[in-house]
Amino acid sequence: MHKKAKRNRHTARKTAVDLLLYFAGGFLYAAAVNVFLAPNDILLGGFTGVATVLNHLLGTPIGTVVFLLNVPLFVIAYFKFGFSFIIRTVIATFFSSVLIDVTALFLPVYAGDRLLSSLFGGILSGTGLGLVFLRGATTGGTDILSKLLQRRRPHMSMGRVILLLDLAVVLLSFAVYRSLETVLYSLVVIYVSAQAVDLTQTGLSHDKLLFIVTDKGERAVRAIVETLDRGVSVLDVRGGYTGTKRQMLFCAVRAGDAVRLTKAIREIDESAFIVISEISDILGEGFKSRTAV
Repeated sequence: MHKKAKRNRHTARKTAVDLLLYFAGGFLYAAAVNVFLAPNDILLGGFTGVATVLNHLLGTPIGTVVFLLNVPLFVIAYFKFGFSFIIRTVIATFFSSVLIDVTALFLPVYAGDRLLSSLFGGILSGTGLGLVFLRGATTGGTDILSKLLQRRRPHMSMGRVILLLDLAVVLLSFAVYRSLETVLYSLVVIYVSAQAVDLTQTGLSHDKLLFIVTDKGERAVRAIVETLDRGVSVLDVRGGYTGTKRQMLFCAVRAGDAVRLTKAIREIDESAFIVISEISDILGEGFKSRTAV
């Protein structure tokens, strides 16, 4: 009973932290949209960008449109990936969508230099998304869509799919705003936001090397391939003290993927021994292709 109560308290505390960071991340994201981006006709990628365009044309509330656009994806993702995959994303998306519409009523609007709007909008939105990603959720949109597309085309990189979808939304903005500057500033936002996401999750380091010792090697390998579309090497090892035979996974990843990978492994094997090391460079498929450093 004592262990069960302790586990329940741990779960409740973890859930509270999750919800707090979803709210904080949603607020930062909403501030980026309402203070810096939408008032200056600058777009984020994904469904938020589509909702911003519709707001410009029809005056529809951005947050409400974002959530409604996500509903069909939520339903499809539920049947494809299950309840546990989608519930966190539904909650995080709901928070960010509601906060976008609510904060639009009282947050001040910055109407100064559009480059500053792009930079600060990117920093705030990326930091907000990074907080959400840290707790194992996303804000829906292109993240879910890319995962669904990758299920049909396993060779496709999720990062590239998301980038292409974001670029498509930004190009759409040119047809609506008739402004090359809007396209260029929107590209600045997407780039800065992506950098802020990485910094929020992992700090200033860039690439990570993970050594994972686990009893559930096959499931862990599948998680790495499905979560990150990365290769992984498997070695048979033996504990020097216990003599127990286990498997060690060796995997090099981008800094922004290290948190996601660690979480995925912990969900499979809570007792997994994980060593994360910073590395200065990686040569090979998926990283750098040059032959000399």
